[in-house]
Amino acid sequence: MNRKIIDMRSRPSFLHDFYGATPGTNEYEVAKWLNRRVGSKNDEHFTRSKTVEAFVEEVREVGITAAVVVGRDTPTLTTSNDQILDITSSHKELIGIGSVDPQKQNALTEIERAIKQLGLAGINIEPGFGNPPLNVDDPLLFPIYDACNQLGIPVFLMSGPTTPNLDYANPAAVGRVARAFPNLSIVCYHGFYPYVSEMIGVAFRYENVYVVPDMYIFLPGGNLYIEAANGFMRDQLLFGTSYPFRAMGQTVEDFMTLGLNEQVLDAVLFQNAKRVLKLDI
Repeated sequence: MNRKIIDMRSRPSFLHDFYGATPGTNEYEVAKWLNRRVGSKNDEHFTRSKTVEAFVEEVREVGITAAVVVGRDTPTLTTSNDQILDITSSHKELIGIGSVDPQKQNALTEIERAIKQLGLAGINIEPGFGNPPLNVDDPLLFPIYDACNQLGIPVFLMSGPTTPNLDYANPAAVGRVARAFPNLSIVCYHGFYPYVSEMIGVAFRYENVYVVPDMYIFLPGGNLYIEAANGFMRDQLLFGTSYPFRAMGQTVEDFMTLGLNEQVLDAVLFQNAKRVLKLDI
């Protein structure tokens, strides 16, 4: 395949037990379970990425131009921004996205450090996984959005069916943030599945909202994301594998069969991500 592809959500398994780093653990079995739930034919494919070199080798083999490696900062799981820099800095195929826990006192300072000092390309937050969990339009989060807006970087919001409470996956709250920050690029990981129609409705109203359904595009109702991209949403849908929770190569192959119009494919697979991340590739 000669297409350029940016994978908007990917993490090597060695980063954490949550990603399947250690066989024999409960987390390893959960990683296998989730792979089966979203259609991976091999539920242990992720064992290959035991090192960053092996991970990059797979990215190259699959034909992915660049893979976005996303940090996490929640009360139960942290992948530090320094770790993300360490993984991505020496490989041109990897792009780092930092993360902060909005409920930590140093969140704003860490955003500035992650972007200005570490050179990461955006900030990820996961409000529904916080302690306490928050909706994405909680006033506590507005300084986070303002900081990203001032820095001219996208903010990434993660929510979906693995959120402890599905109430926090309702994208109506995303619309309220998009209205308050019209110049902020807001990227919605997991497409806020299962609220597919609602997510599409928010994207229809707010052009600064971008949708990465990643592995959930293959679940029931995921075809609506494709239908929307073949229409008004062509510049707002972005491709992601959600590796290690879905096989990288299989996901690229499966995605090509979902019915995106030929003239839309380049935008969804590459151009939209390039524009949002302000990449020179």
